[in-house]
Amino acid sequence: MIIPLPSLPPSRSLASKVPIPPNEPQRLAALRQFRILDTPAEEHFDALVGLALRLCQVPVAMISLVDEHRQWFKAKAGLAQQQTPRDVAFCAYAILKPEPLIVPDALRDTRFARNPLVTGEPSIRFYAGFPLITSGRLELGTLCVADHRPRRLSQQQQQDVKALARQVMVLLELRRTSSRLEEAEEKLKILRPLVPVCSRCNRVRDDPPYWRKVEAFIKARGEAEFIDCLCPECLRSAPAEVSNLVAPVPSSLVHRGFV
Repeated sequence: MIIPLPSLPPSRSLASKVPIPPNEPQRLAALRQFRILDTPAEEHFDALVGLALRLCQVPVAMISLVDEHRQWFKAKAGLAQQQTPRDVAFCAYAILKPEPLIVPDALRDTRFARNPLVTGEPSIRFYAGFPLITSGRLELGTLCVADHRPRRLSQQQQQDVKALARQVMVLLELRRTSSRLEEAEEKLKILRPLVPVCSRCNRVRDDPPYWRKVEAFIKARGEAEFIDCLCPECLRSAPAEVSNLVAPVPSSLVHRGFV
């Protein structure tokens, strides 16, 4: 049965009690790099949530990502809502350390006993959150399971869900890599056609139709950086006053075979 979560405004009394990780700026920056928030459901993530649900024999499971003011569910089972405020999220505590957060009975835990998700619908009593950790040791969110009654997970169940959490991170990394490759391919497509270049000033005709320098044209379509320099041949033939103003090709580029 799918349990709807209440639409809860952030509670200042609760928010003041929710700790913030010391690496919060870096954690949020890493989360945004994945470009995963507010994306549609995806089969592979849904499958991992379903497997966690069956392994732990619980009615609720989620892949939760903790943003600045909310927890957002990339995949979920047993819940209707797509997100909840961060100040009532169990996962806000689970991202504080790399070890799983296990709450056998929320009513007996001072951190959650007065939480509206415990005292009201969906009446969470048991929670287990397994952090989703990047290669840089930043916790983005959790793969978590919950129940409406107190309970515990066996050591084997904990190990199994921890392994699933690692698989969630593998999917996130693959998804990010695939997205970057697609972006690079699109940039290459733009550079493949013939590019009109002014034979007098070397500016490039761009769309909308105006002329810009070659450096600006390439920078807008890639990550290349440009420096002012002279190749060895031009350096030898340039007047002294010019060669003194413009640097020669850096030795690092010469050693790498660029000239």
